[in-house]
Amino acid sequence: MYEIWILITASLVAASCALVGSLLILRRMALLGDAISHSVLLGIVLVYLLFDQTSLVWMLTGATLIGLLTAWLSQFIQQKTHLAPDASLGLVFTWFFALAIVLIALYADHIHLDHEHVLFGEMAFIPFNPLIIDGENWGPKAFWLAALVLTLNLTILVIGYQRFKLTSFHPALATSLGIHTVFWHYLLMTMVSVTAVASFDLVGSILVIALMVIPAASAYLIAKSLKQMMIFALIYAQSSVLIGFGLAWWLDTSLSASMAVAAGLLFIASFLLRIKWGAQSR
Repeated sequence: MYEIWILITASLVAASCALVGSLLILRRMALLGDAISHSVLLGIVLVYLLFDQTSLVWMLTGATLIGLLTAWLSQFIQQKTHLAPDASLGLVFTWFFALAIVLIALYADHIHLDHEHVLFGEMAFIPFNPLIIDGENWGPKAFWLAALVLTLNLTILVIGYQRFKLTSFHPALATSLGIHTVFWHYLLMTMVSVTAVASFDLVGSILVIALMVIPAASAYLIAKSLKQMMIFALIYAQSSVLIGFGLAWWLDTSLSASMAVAAGLLFIASFLLRIKWGAQSR
């Protein structure tokens, strides 16, 4: 049962990351996902230092606000200074992340927000932090958190699928049809922020982006529609979890790093197959 809880929870997190990652890849905003997954750490730290709170609701709120601030501030700097989008984004999120690390080292190194946990996560500890209600064990808290975030993401995507699709492929047409593109942009940023925070306990700040970008990028190579891309991304994400789990067990190494390595290997395989199919079709 110990391994089952780890696999199920990792699968839920990987699914959430793959879904929001598909939209980021389509909008050529993969770096923004990386930026938010790092900068939300500052929101978590500030919530603890300013309000002495480590509850999930407070952390999600602080992280989401800093994630939205990252997206807005990088766009603001780009417009006012004419810096390239990647330069303004790199400036903001690296500064936020570095500031968070300094604040943790100075004021919060004695609590759950230690450097290594934030950077690398630890899946092996998931079963040891159960949700207890009226004395009954309902399974790991991380499982319920991952399930809640995946349900939230799926609900928003089902309701707003057509609008996300239109604002991703034809933003000018969406605006002419009266669709508020800014609202859908920041709704996606909110989903990315919440997903990144929920993934901290599992894969850590550095590796969450691997599950958010690589499965979606692999799916992008072979998909012919947004729906196909999301389905393929989910398949790649689940395959990465299973293969990575096997690698970690075989090599006796980090679970989260092994899953990220597996995702990269699947991308390389897809890339090589795409080249071969392309040569044959010509």
